[in-house]
Amino acid sequence: MQKALRRRLAVLAVFGACSLVAVAIGAYICALNGVGSALWLCNLVGWGIGAILAAGLAHIRRAEALHFALWAAPIALLATFLSPAQEGVHRWVEVGPLHINAAMFTLPAATVSLGALSRDRVWSWIAPFTALTLLVLQPDASQATTLGAVMVAVAAATSSRPLLQGSVIIGAIGLAILAWFKCDPLQPVPEVEDVIELGLVTAPLLTVVAVSMIVVAAVSVERLTRYLREAPRIAAWALSVCLLSWLALTFFGAYPVPWIGIGLSPIIGAWVGVGLLAGLRRGAM
Repeated sequence: MQKALRRRLAVLAVFGACSLVAVAIGAYICALNGVGSALWLCNLVGWGIGAILAAGLAHIRRAEALHFALWAAPIALLATFLSPAQEGVHRWVEVGPLHINAAMFTLPAATVSLGALSRDRVWSWIAPFTALTLLVLQPDASQATTLGAVMVAVAAATSSRPLLQGSVIIGAIGLAILAWFKCDPLQPVPEVEDVIELGLVTAPLLTVVAVSMIVVAAVSVERLTRYLREAPRIAAWALSVCLLSWLALTFFGAYPVPWIGIGLSPIIGAWVGVGLLAGLRRGAM
């Protein structure tokens, strides 16, 4: 038990350290390029808030937390249509002064829940398909592709029903492709979508380190569930796919760069996913 606890704490420390380095370098790049301190300091504060939330979630063993996280994604995405659109695009929920990207805030925890629940609960696919449809309507090709990739990975790994497995894979790929054909008129914000380009000009070595830290952090979460039964392992793989997809898709379009760019949602969202996964590591099923 003590060995398992030390291993879990070590993995969480790796994730925390890597993510903090990425967030700190992103703040530094933004500061170098004249971004106001109120913005990049929020990223650092968000990292701390996310770590606290993750610590709390890691001690929750109730299965209800998984169900809540799974359905929180489509509910939050639906709420974006109640907020004012930006040039016809609905991606954000306004909470007081906060501008929350609903998908990046909720998808990490939802992917963990899907990986943990989907094998024995066919109904668990309703929530991600609802969320994916809403992402197409927003439109948000980046997050639709991320969720589609997660759904394909989870379906391929967990479903013992060939018809269901094939339907999920075909449906997820089809909706993700459809999202790329939706018009997205929003222009990139330098400190959000183009922060890697800014970094390569002003601090190229640090930018490479920051990107590398995101990759290491994303891969490290798989170690949280190593040697455990199937469901927690699949949940960990799903979270890794989500985080890696976030990063990869920034090289194919003007999409928010997680952790390095300005934005609380991917920072806190990733921590919430890791906290939920750590709870599974303790046997929360």
